[in-house]
Amino acid sequence: MRTTSLERTTHPVLIFWIVAGWVGFALLPWYGVEDFLTFEWLLDGWPLEADYAPAAVLIAKGQKLWLAPMLVALAAPLFVLNRRKSDPVFARVLIAAGAFGFAWLIGQGLGIGLRGFTADWLAALFGPLEDRQFGMGYGALVTASAFLFLLTQGIAARGAINGDVFVTSAIGGVIAVVAIFVFFPIAKMLQNAFITKDGSYSILGFFPRFMDPRIWGIGCLEGGRCGAAWNSLVLAVLVGVLTTLLGLAFALVLTRSGFRQKRLLRALTVLPIITPPFVIGLAIILLFGLSGTVTTTVATVLGIEPTRWVYGMAGVAIAQVLAFTPIAFLVLIGVVEGVSPSMEEAAQTLRANRWQTFCTVTWPLMRPGLANAFLLGFIESMADFGNPLVLGGNFDVLSTEIFFAIVGAQHDPGRAAILAMVLLVFTLGAFYLQRFWLGRKSYTTVTGKGDAGVHPAMPRGLAWPVYATVVAWTAFTLVVYGMILYGSVVQLWGVDNTLTFKHYLTAFRIDWGESGLRWTGSAWDSFWTTIMIATAAAPLTAAIGLITAYLLTRQDFAGKRAFEFGTMLSFAIPGTVIGVAYILAFNVPPVEITGTGLILVVSFIFRNMPVGVRAGIASMSQLDRSLDESSLTLGANSWQTFRAVILPLLRPAILAALVYSFVRAMTAISAVIFLVSAKYDMATSYIIGRVENNDYGLAIAYSTALIFVMLAAVGLLQLLVGRTQIGRRTAHAEGH
Repeated sequence: MRTTSLERTTHPVLIFWIVAGWVGFALLPWYGVEDFLTFEWLLDGWPLEADYAPAAVLIAKGQKLWLAPMLVALAAPLFVLNRRKSDPVFARVLIAAGAFGFAWLIGQGLGIGLRGFTADWLAALFGPLEDRQFGMGYGALVTASAFLFLLTQGIAARGAINGDVFVTSAIGGVIAVVAIFVFFPIAKMLQNAFITKDGSYSILGFFPRFMDPRIWGIGCLEGGRCGAAWNSLVLAVLVGVLTTLLGLAFALVLTRSGFRQKRLLRALTVLPIITPPFVIGLAIILLFGLSGTVTTTVATVLGIEPTRWVYGMAGVAIAQVLAFTPIAFLVLIGVVEGVSPSMEEAAQTLRANRWQTFCTVTWPLMRPGLANAFLLGFIESMADFGNPLVLGGNFDVLSTEIFFAIVGAQHDPGRAAILAMVLLVFTLGAFYLQRFWLGRKSYTTVTGKGDAGVHPAMPRGLAWPVYATVVAWTAFTLVVYGMILYGSVVQLWGVDNTLTFKHYLTAFRIDWGESGLRWTGSAWDSFWTTIMIATAAAPLTAAIGLITAYLLTRQDFAGKRAFEFGTMLSFAIPGTVIGVAYILAFNVPPVEITGTGLILVVSFIFRNMPVGVRAGIASMSQLDRSLDESSLTLGANSWQTFRAVILPLLRPAILAALVYSFVRAMTAISAVIFLVSAKYDMATSYIIGRVENNDYGLAIAYSTALIFVMLAAVGLLQLLVGRTQIGRRTAHAEGH
């Protein structure tokens, strides 16, 4: 009997992954090449040279025979190509082949290392292994991806998530990369919490160290010092509240007022986020330190002795609020813009005044954005160590304690792991409190219906304090950056104020010689490396973050809460811990990428991905599911719906993810310190080296140049991404 068009057995996606698996196994270098980002191996003995040989060639030569069982998993899907998806055998074969192939690849990678078997029981079971294994390369990466997506297609064929291949594959892909690049290195790091001084593991020895008074002490209530845990918690709550309120104030001015210089104000709001944090700390010290401009002026006018008040919680809070307010703004601007003007106009039609409309309609609909902004501010404060390092004084916080436990004289990875666990408890608690506050209410404001309303202006009772706050904070920001700019063009900041451009010339000198243009400045190598790494990481960060947000807001599946927690975990861990964890996890097989540019790209992707997730969730929670349903009803699949319907309405979230991930890759400090190499030196590590050599002028000049570069990049991203067009009138058009 002839099959109908609905019963045809062509599976283009399946064929693609089968071909990809064979290409990875039979053509691409199975083990890692020296530089993952170059392709010199194509001209250096590939495919027969042992260093660049594919797995099939190695097996044919009688080497690495433990790779041979994967041939069975690659061949099995070929036997179901002519079967329909509804055939139970189709799903069973794909699930078995994908699961076996992926599990075998991971198992042999973890079980065989640089010196043979990695565990004594494996050597006892199979005997000593004379061969060794290197880190995985292109071939292993492509083949592992093929096995993973064969597995997810089999799961979809069994009817999971309505048989949706895109959604099932997206969930599987995100789980896999988060497990490899978040859970695996963190597990490597946290296992140190149970290691005793003699190198053995002990659960009983864990609890006394966890309850250390230096962590949980409350001596500050009696005039002493509190533990780092309580200091971090109070600081994070304060910073979370202040950054959320300030971010909301800027968002309201830009969307609910007649302020004419909105573009300039928007540019000013992102200035702190594109600045290395220790530079902000230095500027605050010059303003409010013991010999600072503001401190000495106030002391002279009031006739009092200047104090060191800025070194402690107050100074750290000022620096963190200045640095993290842009994060809250980037999340909230999309949410405030997304509130439906029609709902606000309906309230006013029912004779509600502006204040009643704001309190009963606008404010409740902004709750997802407010909760996400607070959560990000809270976590950023917990994870930040640059500002506490410069301004903390005797105010101990978890992040700096972790840093000193790792790189200080004590060198106690176990204590660092315990402190990281405490930090995780706090961030996880904030995460669940946020979910409890939001509850199960609907915050949908953008539907498939037309919406041509105009946002009403803020009520007067709110407008004046908002304007005053924005003006004061903007002025303060300008003063801080004026100090930074001034410090880059003086001979010696705070000592010799003679104007000079020598710092810029030292860093960015360009000469013309017999061989042409020569980049002779000392900063050029780290500058171009930083641009390359940040440009590679930003779009990948945004893509993974927004796909994850789509899965969390639009799909229901088993383990959804654990899935969401996993995507936020990397953001809750300080960069210092991420850096050390990556060294421990990725310095040896199966993923051996320490010292390469790839480890920097990967660390930035998974460190900054949660911002894309939270921004996407905040914006997507306002999009009515009827938009998706209408697209699916008209015959589009979930991938087409996501690409053509959801993404165009997520431009604020896309911009937030791109901007944040790019500038954080340009200005990150903590993880970078551990992951840079001689070949891949980043701008921040170069700047820190200048600071350690007391060359503050060059460090500030480089930082100033980075600020202008990132401002240009942010403007370019805004131009490329554009703004969400929802068909609304503008106040200008309303007046005509």
